[in-house]
Amino acid sequence: MAYEHDASMMNNLYWWGIPTLFRCPHLDIADQDFTHADIALIGVPHSTGNGTTERDQHLGPRAVRNIAAVQRRVHGEFGLDPWSTATIIDAGDVPFPKANDNEDCIARITEFYHTVDQKGVRPVSIGGDHSITGGIVQALGCGALTGGEPVCFLHLDAHTDVFTKVDHFLGAQKSAAHWGAYLADQGKVDPKHSMQIGLRGHPRTLDWLQPSYDYGYNVVTMAEYRSRGAADVIAQIKDVLDGRPVYITFDLDCLDPTVAPAVANIEPGVGGFSIDQARELLHAVRGMNIIGGDVVCLMPTKDHPNQITSMVAAAVMFEMIAMMAENKK
Repeated sequence: MAYEHDASMMNNLYWWGIPTLFRCPHLDIADQDFTHADIALIGVPHSTGNGTTERDQHLGPRAVRNIAAVQRRVHGEFGLDPWSTATIIDAGDVPFPKANDNEDCIARITEFYHTVDQKGVRPVSIGGDHSITGGIVQALGCGALTGGEPVCFLHLDAHTDVFTKVDHFLGAQKSAAHWGAYLADQGKVDPKHSMQIGLRGHPRTLDWLQPSYDYGYNVVTMAEYRSRGAADVIAQIKDVLDGRPVYITFDLDCLDPTVAPAVANIEPGVGGFSIDQARELLHAVRGMNIIGGDVVCLMPTKDHPNQITSMVAAAVMFEMIAMMAENKK
């Protein structure tokens, strides 16, 4: 009893104990009890899909594990304690024995998440660069969690990641710049019932959004978000995604650099979302069939000493976890 009391006092101190995501128990996907979980928190320490020199995104999962204990335990707005409402585990990291080979890594991500999908456990992942979404949704799209249907994205990002005019990104084929296209080509995602919101990247050509339009994605640029207002965009999200298997993919660069400075492809030229604006958009799918989500592009080596971007990444994960746990309730 004395130990339990001491542990309860220490558990909210991020620097104490074994660093699992949100202090969740670790359970390997090979464990027979894995199927009893409702939500699996998974690290995807992959950074060779970006193709730039910004390669430290593989350190993201460890950084979030390091500080996740200090995050909120209950959701005041929802009136919910997700940890007691659902069975939530830390399933560890996807292994990458050939970490410098992007195509091998994407295949290994797909294999890992295929097992998660077949066991009926909903994943919330921390990356890793944005190419991980391609590997994950190759497994989840038309799988068990979606009931055989393609995934429908709620995609918050400064960039489209549908860059079909580039054959590869500095050698990476299934790269951080291509997953939005090849998943649609495979039939794993339904672009016409997917949203891409917050796009404001530094375009090299005036038609940089055209591939997204060609695939049928519902695009809301940052400029359009500001002119239309949050309420109108939220109404569109509900109309497009309601009744469908929703996968949330959240690139931290959709946030303003003052909110999340440690991202791989920082966009300082045009203001991004505040954290409250981003949370409001995420809550648009509250109550829907959220089959999984990811947070990507964290660069811990560029973060402030207070690790603010890692904390923001954990906060976004918490919103996904809370909505999924609320559905369990």
